[in-house]
Amino acid sequence: MALHVMSEAASCLQCKNPMCRKGCPINTNIPEAIRLLRENKLDEAGWMLFENNPLTTVCSLICNHEKQCEGHCIKGIKGTPVHFSIIENYISTYYASQMTHGPVESNGIKAAIVGSGPAGITVAIILARYGYDVTIFESKDKIGGVLRYGIPEFRLPKAVLDDIKYRHIDMKNIKFRPNVVVGSAITIDDLFRDGYKSVFVGTGVWKPNALHIKGETLGHVHYGINYLNNPNSFRLGNRLFIIGAGNAAMDVARTALRNGTHDVTCFSLSKKVAASEYEFSYAQLEGVSFEYNLKPVEIQDGGVVFRQLEEAEDGTLTEVPGSDRMMTCDSVIVSISQGPETRLLDEQKTIETSQRGTVSIDAAGKTSRPGVFASGDVTLGAKTVVEAVAQSKLVADSMHQYMQSLAAKERARSGDSK
Repeated sequence: MALHVMSEAASCLQCKNPMCRKGCPINTNIPEAIRLLRENKLDEAGWMLFENNPLTTVCSLICNHEKQCEGHCIKGIKGTPVHFSIIENYISTYYASQMTHGPVESNGIKAAIVGSGPAGITVAIILARYGYDVTIFESKDKIGGVLRYGIPEFRLPKAVLDDIKYRHIDMKNIKFRPNVVVGSAITIDDLFRDGYKSVFVGTGVWKPNALHIKGETLGHVHYGINYLNNPNSFRLGNRLFIIGAGNAAMDVARTALRNGTHDVTCFSLSKKVAASEYEFSYAQLEGVSFEYNLKPVEIQDGGVVFRQLEEAEDGTLTEVPGSDRMMTCDSVIVSISQGPETRLLDEQKTIETSQRGTVSIDAAGKTSRPGVFASGDVTLGAKTVVEAVAQSKLVADSMHQYMQSLAAKERARSGDSK
């Protein structure tokens, strides 16, 4: 493993204008990390990666490297790019085991984090670095959000998330309240009442998008995000149809195969899949079948009725009259992305949302309610983990500035009262 990593590092050209860095949504200084590794400065390389990206161990495994850092590598134009994913994973995994620093001195200011997905974890870690007393409120029993409950174990081992909790949450004295839904027994008003100076909303997108066709409520029909949450609780039978062909659909298909379903087919409206080439190739390798230019129009007890679509050169899709045909299966999983849950937002009428139901924010992550910030999928819709981390870094700094401004005003008022 080490030899392979070093051979990859040795192949880096150390470009003066590194395109790999420009291709990274979080602007990781890839050439510098590789240079430090080459010089046997593993701790320095690890420290740099974690300072830039608190979820570097996660991103090294699940980022869409082929379109980001590796996809922009100059060597990839005529040959094979430098596989920074392998290098990042080696450095970050090693350095994670070296991080034993306890909490910094508390500044006495409380901040609340609602949701412990990629956005919430990032904001919590950065605010803890500043010395804030951070409490994370999570509706499930463990941290991770979509990382734990929406990405299969074979892509992202749960042990990686457990290590993040130990190294970044527990050791920084960040308080964690599991199985708490903010917007139910606890409201944002309650958080401000109890002394939290700012609240971060990172509740993700857990509401599956529906097809809205006849038969969607039948007992053998499920939604992808629900299935990935706990695959062992589903009985899919031998033949599974997956409506959708994005990365989440690939996760569903590959998970189903690992859980005993032998015949899995993904259906795409267009003649191409929406998933990355990397995920698509793995799904094909593992035996997933694909059907193209088919639109589901009705689900029945024994299968799905599909309608043929014609696709023009510009991508326009047209239904073919009289082309409906029934295809049999044991179960159906709809995997066509997700939207945000509305419970918290319905409770908070002062927080504006977009037509899609996502939280509306400004460039600094501020919502329409003073003191409430947001980032990640609840603002962007379903995006990549590294995009959520990049946005959340900016929002964490915005929250820091906001809380410091509040503290300064309180000190000024206290001085005036004397």
